[in-house]
Amino acid sequence: MSSDVNSPISNSASNANTHKVVSFIIPHKGRETMLLQTLDSIKQQTLDADKFEVIIVSQNENVSQGLAEYEQYFSLIVIHNDDANSISHSRNLGADKATGTYLAFLDADVCLAANYTEVMLHTLQHSPSLALAAAMQINSEHATPLERIRTALSNAELDTTVSFLPGRNLFLLKDTFARVNGFPEHLLTCEDYYFTGQVSEHGGLYYTSETHYVHLGEDKAFAPMFKKEIWRGQSNIASTSGRPIPLRELPSFIVPFAVTLGLIILLLSLLYSRTNFAIIFSLIAGAPLLAYTLRLKKLVGNDVSFFNCLRFYLVYFPARAIGTLLGARGAVTTNTHK
Repeated sequence: MSSDVNSPISNSASNANTHKVVSFIIPHKGRETMLLQTLDSIKQQTLDADKFEVIIVSQNENVSQGLAEYEQYFSLIVIHNDDANSISHSRNLGADKATGTYLAFLDADVCLAANYTEVMLHTLQHSPSLALAAAMQINSEHATPLERIRTALSNAELDTTVSFLPGRNLFLLKDTFARVNGFPEHLLTCEDYYFTGQVSEHGGLYYTSETHYVHLGEDKAFAPMFKKEIWRGQSNIASTSGRPIPLRELPSFIVPFAVTLGLIILLLSLLYSRTNFAIIFSLIAGAPLLAYTLRLKKLVGNDVSFFNCLRFYLVYFPARAIGTLLGARGAVTTNTHK
């Protein structure tokens, strides 16, 4: 875990030194609009406010008046972290300051259901075999096809243990967090995959439909998604360092390259009238592309057209391939955890 010490910008709670049941830890950088919506949803929690604290690890220089106003609703601590540090560093820094028996890691762009905290506590307290719990994602009121796709993929497995959970909402005992030495600070992305993989060695990762959240910052359009997926893909290789790679992960490395290269060679074959090559590479690219598209269409049902499902993977696979290539050099030179 991080050993850095940063002074709180704000520590207004009169009982801030009292141990809490739950510590919400929220890394933040940039505009506060969605962060304030996240805090609004925390304010509405059915768990008594004196039982939890909120620790915001901000990479902004100053605390706004809008943010400071939440001090009247619950114990609020805002810590400054240098903007050169990773999101994992911010999460670990927040955990170092936390007094809660349980840690709830949230992104600064989620809106929680009012019963979130109580359901998470009940889930872990009544299931000793579980090490971590997370809530299902639901669509926003005016969800675009892309948001509906993202939500459906997130909810592919519900009310069961899973192999991985995204970092938008992760709820676990602080003791469990300490046992895995926190989040991997050497990763810019995929840190949640690495972290939850480590936690899974100490118990199940449970994804529940008994409570939910809206991802306010969910991808809404395909062009911005392409740029984000390039960035997200840059830690693909680095995230495998120091752990075995299960067979289920191999397609996530192989398929983006197979589809992307297959499509490129297919287009070149058609351009130069190489019919045999065109047939071969149409199969290499088309078979996994069609399989993934059909699976996605089954998940989204009538909410999203087949065309938009196909469009999603035509954007996703090339972006992931590019990101993995861009991150390959960093992955080779990065060989330490933290």
